[in-house]
Amino acid sequence: MYRKLRRFQIFPKTTGISPYVWLMFCILPFYFIFRSSSNLEIAAGILMIVLFFFCYRLTLSAKGWPVYVGIGVQIAISIAMTVLFSYAYFAFFLAFFIGNVQNKAGFITLYTIHIATSLIAVNVGFIMQDKFFITQTPFILISLLGVILLPLGSYNRNKQDALQEQLKDANQRIAELVKLEERQRIARDLHDTLGQKLSLIGLKSDLAHKLVSANPERARAEIKDVQHTARTALQEVRMLVSEMRGTRLEDELERIKQILLAAQIEFKLQGDPALQGVSLLTENVLSMCLKEAVNNVVKHSGATECAVGFRQSDTVVVMEVRDNGASRPERLNFRQGHGLQGMKERLEFVNGTLEIVIGEGTAIVATIPQIVQRTIKEELP
Repeated sequence: MYRKLRRFQIFPKTTGISPYVWLMFCILPFYFIFRSSSNLEIAAGILMIVLFFFCYRLTLSAKGWPVYVGIGVQIAISIAMTVLFSYAYFAFFLAFFIGNVQNKAGFITLYTIHIATSLIAVNVGFIMQDKFFITQTPFILISLLGVILLPLGSYNRNKQDALQEQLKDANQRIAELVKLEERQRIARDLHDTLGQKLSLIGLKSDLAHKLVSANPERARAEIKDVQHTARTALQEVRMLVSEMRGTRLEDELERIKQILLAAQIEFKLQGDPALQGVSLLTENVLSMCLKEAVNNVVKHSGATECAVGFRQSDTVVVMEVRDNGASRPERLNFRQGHGLQGMKERLEFVNGTLEIVIGEGTAIVATIPQIVQRTIKEELP
């Protein structure tokens, strides 16, 4: 029922102008018409007003060429009302409507024609030196200003709304891809973790069953292997489940402190790791990258100091892992790099980037964009 009512909405939904003002624009042209002393002119004026609103209503729900035909008829009526009855305010209706045209070429064409015809009609009114028209000069100038500015504002607002919808759809698709990727990762991990060991357990169990009577000692040895393999598989499953729960940055920082301490590398923390408004997925990605980067420092840098820094703005989250070890450009590449390719792929999955800076030591910089959701409040007429 709500959608059906919206289809018959006459005025733009997000004009930001009170409905009473629009009602005035609907009634006002009749005042200008009834000033005329000729019944024929009054009848022609009423017919044009009815035709204008009829075309306006039809073009609201139309698509394609009927929109341009309807607007063309309305522009012609607006010119006639300006010249014949000194009423130049139909241009307001057209200004808002033209701003709602989504096609860029169509918008530019209609916008240009509307400005040109409005200026011509107003100049004709001044040339005719109609006193009533001249007394409206301030309001007519405001109307012309609206004809110039209102379509641009409406067009840009509609484009922004469309971008917000696209962003929302993109976020939903990313969420679905994250779920799909996680399912595939779990399937791979379970296959690699359990598949081979369960097959081995099955084979050794069959072998032990056959050897129970013929070679009991060999059968007992096979059963021990089955028990050992089962325990190993259980331990790997527990580790896999633990990894699925995700890792928080603060927990990962505690672990890398212990790793660096054991490696006799001084640890320094710069910035606040308690990031605000960051999703759990982003935090998990940063945690995995931090773990891999510190492992590289411990194994390959020969450093005595490792600094981990965090920076956050309205648009990005940046994590930097810097060491004072010897520069190692030959080791730091994404094809042969120690886990660098995995870090790069994880960051790309959340639209992030990985940068390697070599100077006095080596710095690995991970940057992830932070999506800020904006709420657009629409004022209903």
